[in-house]
Amino acid sequence: MKKSERFKIINEMRSEYPVTWLVEIAKVSRAGYYKWESTGEQRRERLERESSIKGHILAVHRRNNQYGYPRLTTALKDEGLIVNHKRIYRLMKDLGIQSIIRKKRRFFGKEASNVYPNMVNRQFKDRKFNEVLVTDITYIPFQNRFYYLSVVQDLYNNEIVAWKLSNRNDIKLVLDTVEQVTNKRNVHGTILHSDQGFQYTSRQYSKRLSEKGILGSHSRKGNCLDNACIESFFSHFKTEKLYQINCKTEHELEQAIEDYMYEYNYKRFQKRLNQCAPVEYRVTLAA
Repeated sequence: MKKSERFKIINEMRSEYPVTWLVEIAKVSRAGYYKWESTGEQRRERLERESSIKGHILAVHRRNNQYGYPRLTTALKDEGLIVNHKRIYRLMKDLGIQSIIRKKRRFFGKEASNVYPNMVNRQFKDRKFNEVLVTDITYIPFQNRFYYLSVVQDLYNNEIVAWKLSNRNDIKLVLDTVEQVTNKRNVHGTILHSDQGFQYTSRQYSKRLSEKGILGSHSRKGNCLDNACIESFFSHFKTEKLYQINCKTEHELEQAIEDYMYEYNYKRFQKRLNQCAPVEYRVTLAA
């Protein structure tokens, strides 16, 4: 194996193991590795990687600002991003953030733009059709980067009403998902519940809900159980589909997600729905 290939493997594994061990195992010099790493291309790749990690750190911190670097490391690992805790600590220092428990002040200055009252209050059962929709975004690790899956679910029958995949975790992803919902249903007067992620507290999001006559609702800050249903769906999706596939392209990934959404809505029976699939349950009761 060429030295450059061994250097690249060391670079990929250095977040988990000391460089001293890796260069000894690979039978290359430490100085040689650092010289290779300092070249323009490798430096750009490392900076881009760290920029991506910082983005994920900020996203988790906004949702759970009580997390210090150990819990934040675990939270990122749960999303498929494995980073050494020492690196997380260093990047948090670079970003100027730390656990709010250790220092009683906010680190992002302004309050969220628009926060709605919690109109759901964990009352997930016995909801009417189209009465309450819940939404959230989950990370999907793919080809050394992340994609983001935005989903809207109806609490009436757990049906997935809309979903959108993007390589950017931004406000546009959320707005496009809401637009997809409004193209399928009359949601005037419907409650749309989410966490207090920056997308869902943005003025653009609030304006879009107002235009469509949708009633916004937010979970309490840092309380994932307030949106437990959509979290449960993501857990099923990852266990039953995502971890079982090996997609090579973005198109294959999107097709796999589409296949699962169809399977979930039309074929996956649920005990709570009298052993019916979500769409079957809705159609049966409407008949």
